[in-house]
Amino acid sequence: MSARRPHPMRVLLRSPRGAFAIGVLALLAVVAIVSLFWLPGNPNYANAFQAWLPPSAEHWLGTDGSGRDIASRLIAGSRVTIMVVLGAALVSGVIGLVLAVLAGLGPRALREPLIILIDVLIAFPTLLLAIMLAAVFGSGIPIVIAAVGIGFGVQIGRVVRAELRQINAEDFVLAARAAGLNRWAILRTHLLPNAAPVFTVQLSLSMGLAILAEAGLSYLGFGAPPSVPSWGRMLAETQSYIAVYPTVVMWPGLAITLTVLAFFLLGDALREAMDPRLRFGDRDSAGSGGTDATPDTLGTATGLVPGLPITPLPFHQRGGRP
Repeated sequence: MSARRPHPMRVLLRSPRGAFAIGVLALLAVVAIVSLFWLPGNPNYANAFQAWLPPSAEHWLGTDGSGRDIASRLIAGSRVTIMVVLGAALVSGVIGLVLAVLAGLGPRALREPLIILIDVLIAFPTLLLAIMLAAVFGSGIPIVIAAVGIGFGVQIGRVVRAELRQINAEDFVLAARAAGLNRWAILRTHLLPNAAPVFTVQLSLSMGLAILAEAGLSYLGFGAPPSVPSWGRMLAETQSYIAVYPTVVMWPGLAITLTVLAFFLLGDALREAMDPRLRFGDRDSAGSGGTDATPDTLGTATGLVPGLPITPLPFHQRGGRP
C-alpha cells in the first residue's frame, strides 16, 4: 500500500509559496480588524500646512498633498479590500459553480443556451460592466462587488464546466454510475471533489483580480466614495506627483501588489495541496511502478469497501470452457 499523503493544510503550510501567501493575507486580516478599533490618526483629516511631510514619529509614512496621514489611510483602506475580496469571492464562486454544473451536466436543451450566455457575458470586460452598473445604480462598494462577482463568476463557470465534463467521462465515474449511484451522489462524491483544485485556483485568481478591479474602478471614480479610504483612490490622488514624491505612490502600490501576489500564490499552492491524485498517493505509486493504488481507487470510485482488492474470476467461473 502507498503511504497516505499528509493533510492538505499541512502540505500548504510546508510550501514556501503557501506559507508566504498565508502570512501576507493573515497580516492583511489582522490590520483590517485592528483598523476597526484603532488608527494612528484620522484618515480623512486634512491639514494644508502639513502637506507632503516625510515619514516621522507622528506620521509614520508621511502625508499626502492634502496633509492627510498616509499610514492611517493605508490601514483604513485594508477594510475596503477585505470587503471587496470576500464579497466578490462569494458572488463569483456561487455564480461560477451554478453555471458550471448546469452548463456541463444539465440537459442539452439547457446546456447550449447557457454556453451561449457565458460566451456573451465573457465578451463584456469587468470594468465596462461596473461602469454600466454604476451609471444605473450609482457608484459604491456594492456595485464593485456585483460587477467583479458577475464578471469573474462567468469565467470560473467556463473553466470549471470544462473540468467537470472531462471528469464525467473518466472510468471511475462510469464505474460509480454502473454501481448504481445516482447523478447527485456522483456529483457530490466524485465530480466536485475532483474539480475542487481547478475551482480553488480560479477563485483565488478572481480574488486577486478583484483587488485590481477595485483599484481600477476607484482610480476612475466608480469605486468607494471619496469619504472612504481606498488603495485605488490613493493611487488616483497621488499619481500626478510620482516624479516629485515617489514614496507617496509607492505605499498603496506596494500594498496592492503584495496582496494580489499572495492570492495568486495561494491558489497555486492550494491546487497542489488539494489535488486528489497527490492526496491519495497515485503519483507516488505510479512513479515507483507499484500497482497497489488500484484497489483503493476502484473501491472509492464504485462505492465499495476501500482497500478491498478486486480479484479477477477464474476462467471457468466466467462462463467460459475449462
